[in-house]
Amino acid sequence: MSDTSSQRVVVLLDNIRSLYNTGSILRSADASGVERVVLCGITPRPDQGGRQRRAIAKTALGAEDSVPWEYQPDAHAALQSLATAGYHIVAVETSPEAVTLFEWTPRWPVCLVFGHEVDGVSSTLAAHVDTVIRIPMLGQKRSLNVATAAGVVLYELLRQRLYQATTTT
Repeated sequence: MSDTSSQRVVVLLDNIRSLYNTGSILRSADASGVERVVLCGITPRPDQGGRQRRAIAKTALGAEDSVPWEYQPDAHAALQSLATAGYHIVAVETSPEAVTLFEWTPRWPVCLVFGHEVDGVSSTLAAHVDTVIRIPMLGQKRSLNVATAAGVVLYELLRQRLYQATTTT
């Protein structure tokens, strides 16, 4: 099996408002081997008190303790730090101009940026993104819940990491 240590993934959540989405993304991050999750802006955190912790724990099922996470109030500063550390900054959006997930070739290490459930990635952050990807959709709604979208993208990256590991041996 090849060395996948360079194929690191960080998830940055910018102004996610739902405790349950945050918990679900932490759970998917745990299952898919994410290095850490960066919670920014109004994104709920497990350390904000009993009610918040219980609500996040309801969907995270312990991932709030097993996945390294950190809080950065300023998403822009967090992205700058990750870019300086060599991460390719990738926003996941519904934009028709975005690269389709299955046609995208990741440049490792990757930082996936997920934005507000209604407004998406803010325009101030979008200016600092290297690539925008979208999940292809056939239905009428043309969007997924942010936690579901995170799961789809994280598992595509996991599939690629595992596939590359088995084809290079």
